[in-house]
Amino acid sequence: MPLELYLDLHSQPCRSVFLFAKINKIPFEFKAVDLSAGEQYGDEFGKVSIIRKVPVLKDGDFILTESIAILQYLAAKHHTPDHWYPAELQKRARVDEFLSWQHTNIRTHGSKVFWFRGVLPAVTGAPVPKEKMDAAVEDLNMSLKTFEDKFLQSRPFIIGDQISVADLVAIVEMMQPVSTGLDVFQGRPVLSEWRDRVKKEIGVEVFDEAHKVIMNVDTLPQTFENKGLPEFLKLRIQKMFN
Repeated sequence: MPLELYLDLHSQPCRSVFLFAKINKIPFEFKAVDLSAGEQYGDEFGKVSIIRKVPVLKDGDFILTESIAILQYLAAKHHTPDHWYPAELQKRARVDEFLSWQHTNIRTHGSKVFWFRGVLPAVTGAPVPKEKMDAAVEDLNMSLKTFEDKFLQSRPFIIGDQISVADLVAIVEMMQPVSTGLDVFQGRPVLSEWRDRVKKEIGVEVFDEAHKVIMNVDTLPQTFENKGLPEFLKLRIQKMFN
């Protein structure tokens, strides 16, 4: 029986897991969880994970949450090419260093810009105040600069000449604000060239497949209207950024 991956491709961590499995030809059953409809809070998903977040991996009776743990599990179980999560101590440490850093930097700031530009206006019917938006974009720009100066430098990929899960996690995070019309690669030639190399290594077709949903984020208002955003979820979203 193939493993099950519970995913919503609006989510960056879900896209990294989806892409990793696809690239490495790991068989899996895609179990869709519609975050915009609040399905993560439903009884069925609650039986899978009390954390109520995606992605979730179910391999027989074994259930694993958290995207980084899932990526590491898949790499180990399926003996994926070493460059994805290197055995060599210092290369692996560089991957782990980035994966630890990104949570409170590119992920936090990119997600905030995404919510401010793409989600909150659809939920509240009003734009986010300019000063909040400007501060969020400034924080994201600082993270992107750190990524270039510290983690990428003049290397083709984060750990050197080969792609790793660090690059995979980084690219999906950067695509989140891009989906709202904020091109974080514009005016950043080093970052743009890295993005092109990553897309080539992943494969443009599968990269576009993973990002098809998020690149249509402008349809979210209609999605919320059609599905009827649960009131408890609407209030939860509003509280997140008050």
